Amino acid sequence: MLIGLKKINSYVFYILVFILAQLAWMALLGLWIYWYVSNSIIFEEVGEQLSPQLDIDSPSTFIFVGGIILIVAVAFGMSVIFRNLNVQIRLNRLYDNFIANITHELKSPLAAIQLYLETLNSRELSAENKTKFINFMMNDANRLNNLINTILEISRLEQKKIAHDYSVFNGSKIIRALIQESAEQFQLEVDKIKFIDNSDARIVIDKNAMKIVIDNLVDNAVKYSAGKPEIEVKIENNNKQFVIVFTDKGIGVEQKQTKKIFKKFYRVSDNNIPSVKGTGLGLYWVKEIIKSHGGKIFCTSEGINKGTTFQIELPIYGVSKKQLIKNLLKMKNKRSKHKNSGNEYE
Repeated sequence: MLIGLKKINSYVFYILVFILAQLAWMALLGLWIYWYVSNSIIFEEVGEQLSPQLDIDSPSTFIFVGGIILIVAVAFGMSVIFRNLNVQIRLNRLYDNFIANITHELKSPLAAIQLYLETLNSRELSAENKTKFINFMMNDANRLNNLINTILEISRLEQKKIAHDYSVFNGSKIIRALIQESAEQFQLEVDKIKFIDNSDARIVIDKNAMKIVIDNLVDNAVKYSAGKPEIEVKIENNNKQFVIVFTDKGIGVEQKQTKKIFKKFYRVSDNNIPSVKGTGLGLYWVKEIIKSHGGKIFCTSEGINKGTTFQIELPIYGVSKKQLIKNLLKMKNKRSKHKNSGNEYE
């Protein structure tokens, strides 16, 4: 609550500064107009009564207009500076939240590993308990490794340094296979996933990158479900696009936040949503991967406790975005020029 008040107060402060600055420039503009008009009136009233030998110049219209343009330009510049400052402040806050979240995500498994090691070092444990402790530590180490890899991969993705391995797949088969792998990974019951398959189109994707997309969507469905997660996956073709509609039965998202959740470091903040720790990078990573495939992703939700739907649109091989797909496959061919491998999902 205190943090929220501080944020509100800081916003009010910056808004007040901006308003006062604009009022100051408007006052200056008013004084400038007043000076010009008053001098013009005085000149008209007394100019003819003065001696013709006196050379009195009337106020210059050019200077007047130039002054107004200069004042307006300065006011506009201040508006731009204020906007950029506001954006930078918001980014700094997001970055601070990211650092806080990433620190927690790193410290939790490290603390657990340290506790297990201290226990193993100070006590005599049975072989069964030792095995359990080692498995726990391996899981926490894998969690750390995945987190670090996520940050590194996103950095490479933004710098376009990731060497994607694009291939042609039967869209329905590969998506089904990836979702089933994720279901096993996150220990989802088979009957909690419903498939509606109306497509036999082929798509060009990086299988490993698309696995990251599916893993993040399944992970969110698990994290943000009050009970056992239920997922519906609809696969179809729509306007030359291969469409995956991924719907969970979780707690949902407010409509005003459905676009924001793809922003870097952004995390939904709501009292109705359970406190789930994370980095705010998952859906940003998903969006960037889909974008690198020439596709789009959208999020919709009817509101809290009404589930969330993610719709992914990818170009169909041989039908849409032919030049893009050709370029993606060229990248693949360069890396596998001297390699031959079968594809069970074609």
